[in-house]
Amino acid sequence: MIKSMTGYGSAKGTVEGLSITVELKSVNNRYLDTSVRMPRSFLFAEDAVKGVVQRHISRGKVDVFVSVDSSEAGDMTVKVNEPLLKGYLEALNYVSETYKLPNDLTTLAVSRLPDVLSVEKKDVDTEAISTGIVAIAEQALRDFDAMREREGEKLRTDVLDRLQTIDTLVSTVERESPKTVAEYKARLEAKMTEVLGSAGIDENRILAEAAIFADHIAVDEETVRLRSHMSQLKTMINGNSPTGRKIDFLIQEFNREANTIGSKCQNSDIAHTVVDLKSEIEKIREQIQNIE
Repeated sequence: MIKSMTGYGSAKGTVEGLSITVELKSVNNRYLDTSVRMPRSFLFAEDAVKGVVQRHISRGKVDVFVSVDSSEAGDMTVKVNEPLLKGYLEALNYVSETYKLPNDLTTLAVSRLPDVLSVEKKDVDTEAISTGIVAIAEQALRDFDAMREREGEKLRTDVLDRLQTIDTLVSTVERESPKTVAEYKARLEAKMTEVLGSAGIDENRILAEAAIFADHIAVDEETVRLRSHMSQLKTMINGNSPTGRKIDFLIQEFNREANTIGSKCQNSDIAHTVVDLKSEIEKIREQIQNIE
């Protein structure tokens, strides 16, 4: 199933007491361009997140947002600098005894002494956190892919409908093209009759001229190639692998054949049909810009 390059997905989870949210959104781009935004203290997981994105997505501009809530993690500890505290107490006791001052120390008073208490962050298991973030990113990518597949199915249906219209237009060209030769032959006979009279008409010359003209405006090769391209396109959009770039190239071939038919046609009806044909090809080209 083809996938759209535009999509959104998100997932939440808890890793090592941290509440983590991963969100992804993407838009069209010729190649894969991944941008990961996350807290600076968790940048050690950036490459792992980019790696999992690359396994799921082949092209598109992808923005990944990783948010971390550590309010429930309890990752901060308060430590007592015991040697320093002991020094403070000895010094204060000395002052109290030497200068006959009341020793009115309290726990709160001690805690306010410089550098007695310090707040430190616990060491984190970077490997475990990185693995956990990647697992949540995988969940977000599944949600992301589900949306892209739904959009891709709409694109596939639209392209198939337009291919059916193109098939009808090509059939019209194939049907009308021989009439152009017959009309040319009739005009040539009328002109020669007008100029030479019935006695001077060389039927073989008329047939030879008509044959040359028919060869000049023949579009059989172009319509055969167009139908071959249509068959290839159907196979691609019904497949499971990313084919957006290949389809983009194939549509260029569609345009090439349509332009050749347009340059060869000598009939106003066929010319109008070719305009409609090129219009449908352009609409497909616009749609496949969204296909991965």
